[in-house]
Amino acid sequence: MTRPSARDLIELVLDGESWRSWDVAPVRPPVGAGLSEEYAAELAAAERKSGVDESVITGEGTLSGRRVAVLLGEFGFLAGSIGRASADRIIAGVQRATAEGLPLLAAPVSGGTRMQEGTPAFVQMVRISEAVAAHKAAGLPYLVYLRHPTTGGVMASWGSLGHVTVAEPGALVGFLGPRVYSALYGKDFPEGIQTSENLYAQGIIDGVVAPEDVRDILDRALAVILAPRSGVPALAADDDGAVPDVDTWDAVTRSRRPDRPGVRRLLKYAATDVVPLNGTGQGEQDPGLLIALARFGQAPCVFLGQDRRGQTSEHPMGPQALREARRGFRLASELGLPLLTVIDTQGAALSPEAENGGLAGEIARCLAELVTLPAPTLCLMLGEGNGGGALALLPADRVVAAQHAWLSPLPPEGASAIVYRDLDHAAEMARRQQVRAIDLHRLGVVDRIVPELPDAADEPEAFCQRLGGVLEHELSALLRRGAGAPSDRAARYAGH
Repeated sequence: MTRPSARDLIELVLDGESWRSWDVAPVRPPVGAGLSEEYAAELAAAERKSGVDESVITGEGTLSGRRVAVLLGEFGFLAGSIGRASADRIIAGVQRATAEGLPLLAAPVSGGTRMQEGTPAFVQMVRISEAVAAHKAAGLPYLVYLRHPTTGGVMASWGSLGHVTVAEPGALVGFLGPRVYSALYGKDFPEGIQTSENLYAQGIIDGVVAPEDVRDILDRALAVILAPRSGVPALAADDDGAVPDVDTWDAVTRSRRPDRPGVRRLLKYAATDVVPLNGTGQGEQDPGLLIALARFGQAPCVFLGQDRRGQTSEHPMGPQALREARRGFRLASELGLPLLTVIDTQGAALSPEAENGGLAGEIARCLAELVTLPAPTLCLMLGEGNGGGALALLPADRVVAAQHAWLSPLPPEGASAIVYRDLDHAAEMARRQQVRAIDLHRLGVVDRIVPELPDAADEPEAFCQRLGGVLEHELSALLRRGAGAPSDRAARYAGH
């Protein structure tokens, strides 16, 4: 596999002629005072071979005119291994990016800790992780591109801390290098595990991206993350018009139409700079939840939408979807972005696997974290809203609902089964339980209803664009006001 060098990536990603190095000559002990002649010769040979003086280079440039800090590994220098001098360089680069308020783009490539330096080099990963954590704690973006190969202590520190993380196609990416595994255990590591594609399938990274496409995804991510939080224009609130008093069961059946637009068409028709993310970053993902960075008009957000297309009777939304949602909560908090949640679910899984996965606990944690989240929050009720899986994404500073959206403790059929021991009273139960958006608006649970003319499934593009305008208005207003108090978020449900 041909590996792009650090210089190649600079040319692919940054604006032309914008690169400025931050590096100074590495500080090394003299030969005989901590540096052996053999290791000194290896370092000199590595410098001649690679054209760089260490396994990492740092600097800054611009990407579409935005000033960014960059941290790149160079595999040609001793397999990109990290020793004390390269660790010092990484830490200095990260700290300078933090001090100057710059987004940090990292592109590691490494076999891990430099064995010639042993444990003193190995423990530098603690210092590196602290520097990256401090950068993120300052509200600054940290975006990672994993290259072939990235293993060992590098993968277990600055390679795995990104807000957004993508990897090179076919890259060897993992913790323990396969050669070490074979030597220790006397057998080959199973094929296909330590690959970019498998990490994506497992919900550990957000995408597999060719080097020539990295600039685009970084550009779109920064367009959302760095979008202005202040000075966002105060949009006029359009008159949503009168909402017809549609029968409850009619609304329920309309919300279940298979051609009703869901979150994917909403993003397609109404959002810009969409960067799909993937999974929890911890080995779980669920097709029933879509997580992304996106903008509606000029208003940025972290987008968390229950995806009707990814939920089936065989694979309903499971607890891992809620753990993925909680990753979105953390992103909104760390990046200072508004959070937009979208409810559209037939209900969370009712299964032994869901129970073993801690579904009830995940619902509870979502409710607790959302109601206390230190970021502005907006909830959109788009379609079906069944049970605790829907409620988990409801608490917000503002709640918008499509005309035929609804929220219920159980599917109306389930409520009928409990009360009447049959399914024949589902429509009656739905009416009695006040599940409609119109009912919830009257009760103060919903702030605003977006009409369907006469049904979102009959006008999908127009409906999504109209809804996008409402979301832009609401997000813009939230950006100006800031996050609400947890007590205020909870108060809307008092007495209902």
